[in-house]
Amino acid sequence: MTPHILTRSLDKSATVFLLIVAAIGILVPLSNLLLPETSPLQVPTYLMALFGKYLCYAILALSIDLIWGYCGILSLGHGAFFALGGYAMGMYLMRQIGSRGVYGNPLLPDFMVFLNYQKLPWYWLGFDMFWFAALMVLVVPGLLAFCFGWLAFRSRVTGVYLSIITQAMTYALLLAFFRNDFGFGGNNGLTDFKDILGFSVQAQGTRAVLFILSCVALAVAFLICRAIVTSKLGKVLVAIRDAESRTRFLGYRVESYKLFVFTLSACMAGVAGALYVPQVGIINPGEFAPGNSIEAVIWVAVGGRGTLIGAALGAVVVNYAKTAFTSGVLAPYWLFMLGALFILVTLLLPKGIVGTVKDWWERRREEQFETNAASAALEDGIAETRMAE
Repeated sequence: MTPHILTRSLDKSATVFLLIVAAIGILVPLSNLLLPETSPLQVPTYLMALFGKYLCYAILALSIDLIWGYCGILSLGHGAFFALGGYAMGMYLMRQIGSRGVYGNPLLPDFMVFLNYQKLPWYWLGFDMFWFAALMVLVVPGLLAFCFGWLAFRSRVTGVYLSIITQAMTYALLLAFFRNDFGFGGNNGLTDFKDILGFSVQAQGTRAVLFILSCVALAVAFLICRAIVTSKLGKVLVAIRDAESRTRFLGYRVESYKLFVFTLSACMAGVAGALYVPQVGIINPGEFAPGNSIEAVIWVAVGGRGTLIGAALGAVVVNYAKTAFTSGVLAPYWLFMLGALFILVTLLLPKGIVGTVKDWWERRREEQFETNAASAALEDGIAETRMAE
């Protein structure tokens, strides 16, 4: 990715978005670390971790918007890639516990000792090294997406059928990870993390660094998406979204384009899951629940499909509302409220919040331009009349 491509992909709104993310990534940790707890401007550690979780959700929303908003691939199983990235990081964090676990086994995690494992499963080998775990965060979701996409796109499975298959995929993974003999902690998942790269996960400074990394990852993911959608590749993706058969007739290998963007999107979701786990402190099979993937699609729809900024904004706004409404008397009705929000946005704001505002602003500029042009024409006419007199 050359600097020219990055510069070309950044318009005014994209630059403002990146500046806001950078400001949040700097000011929030500084407020948490430098200001006293008595200060009204101090951001508590629990709030910083909560905002960090929102940032991870924003990266997941970007990955969905890249394939849905610009390529027309509606995935209802992207939560699976998010969870796989989280499990890869969780496995590394579990290996770092060592003999400090409840059973004091220096090699086996506590749940394996409890289930009478005699040795560490082969697929856990290497996760005691951070670089290997970071590589698996990308490889595991990416490989699954590549294999799944290669089979689905070559068979020309599209539309609602593809959405149902992606949902079936994540549900199958949910059932598999729930099994105790699968080797990933069963229903309880992976938790009780101690260290990451030798630093305590619970330490205030570590949480600040994780928050900064989440902001950096969101900015990088946004830049990658912008570079793609503003390039020739992005124009082909939009053509596939709007008229796939015509694009194929023109000679483009539609399957290859869809496979590339689907795999890249899965890798982005995996990175989001990897950053999510140390900030939340747990990863369990519940992250594979199809409802989570559907909820992520709602974030994108609310914020604005095909806008990128709207997807990230929708993830933050909806999850903030979820946090606010699930802690009071409205908690039992949150899912009904979420469904009603999706219906209202679909009917009244089909382009989402950002898309609707963008259309309104463009119409206003066009009207202003027409008004100015009419005024200029009128003044020219008056001036010509006076000269003729």
